[in-house]
Amino acid sequence: MSAIARIFRRPVGVVAETRCSREPALSDLPPHDGPAHDGPAPDAPRQHSPAQGDRSRDDGPLLDAYSRAVVGVVEQVSPSVAHIHVARERQSRRVQGSGSGVVVSPDGIILTNNHVIDGAARIDAVINGGRPMRMRVLGRDPDTDLAVLRAETTERLVAARLGNSKSVAPGQVAIAIGNPLGFRSTVTAGIVSAVGRTLRGDGGRLIGDVIQTDAALNPGNSGGPLVSSAGEVIGINTATISGTQGICFSVASNSASYVLGQILQHGRVRRARLGIAGEQVTLPERLRHRAGLDQKSGVLVADVMPDTPAAVAGVRPGDIVVSLDTTVVTGIDDISRALDGSRIGVTVTARLIRDGQIEVIAVVPDERSG
Repeated sequence: MSAIARIFRRPVGVVAETRCSREPALSDLPPHDGPAHDGPAPDAPRQHSPAQGDRSRDDGPLLDAYSRAVVGVVEQVSPSVAHIHVARERQSRRVQGSGSGVVVSPDGIILTNNHVIDGAARIDAVINGGRPMRMRVLGRDPDTDLAVLRAETTERLVAARLGNSKSVAPGQVAIAIGNPLGFRSTVTAGIVSAVGRTLRGDGGRLIGDVIQTDAALNPGNSGGPLVSSAGEVIGINTATISGTQGICFSVASNSASYVLGQILQHGRVRRARLGIAGEQVTLPERLRHRAGLDQKSGVLVADVMPDTPAAVAGVRPGDIVVSLDTTVVTGIDDISRALDGSRIGVTVTARLIRDGQIEVIAVVPDERSG
């Protein structure tokens, strides 16, 4: 295994702007239960085993390789990172805010978070230390906390590459670039802690395929890129959990690519709807056995809105939805995930429990408004 491969397997955290150090405190030292005179005298030379000696000799080149990799990625991607300034009108006064974004097309297309630009009266961005550019909102998707902007400029901008987030694996290097607390072009690095997480968006809908990382994120990092060691954007940084350290989240690049394509094509992200209101309910074991189901819950239909696909198909209040096509439905979020734009106008087979028996109904979802 090469030196660079070995260091990429290590969970190392790096902060590029500042490096803090301190002398170890007594509380940092391991407990010592033996007599005070045990061990070598203070002036005795330290003995190294052959393995320890090899490791100490190897650490320098390994860390150099890691540093070179991070520096290379930063030099490649930083020219594509935008420092976004937002002005909002609140109670007859202007409130300033800021965030980050990443250029994904040379003609000025920028991805950022919806919450960064939500309610903005004016949006400007500084890219690669240049002059401020006016931004125009092409579309927003609160369900994934993503927004697409276009810079009003004739300049050709340096664009970052969107990678394939399906190839991202826990343990690989993750580098976050952004403008936390107004400090431009701040770099933090760590690892991918987990993939395939879900995160509750501002609209109440679950954002799927979220990447968890320990690369430090702070206010102002939102909307900036999470980058792989290959210099590809694998996520758009979106959130941290308040009161914790090292638990940060990014919307995966494949989700960002889908939202980007939908907004450029339609000006919005198209999603389907059935027209029901419901809640998750536990399925009694006797009912599950009778219906031949393994799942422990489903969605109880509380209301069916008139003149909607569900009403036309004959769905009734009191029905329990247990699947849509091949998607097992155990809660409301399963229905939301199943009803993407590809289901609009396409017949979907819904399996319901009605009066203790399985009913199969064909329903044709239409497009969700708003």
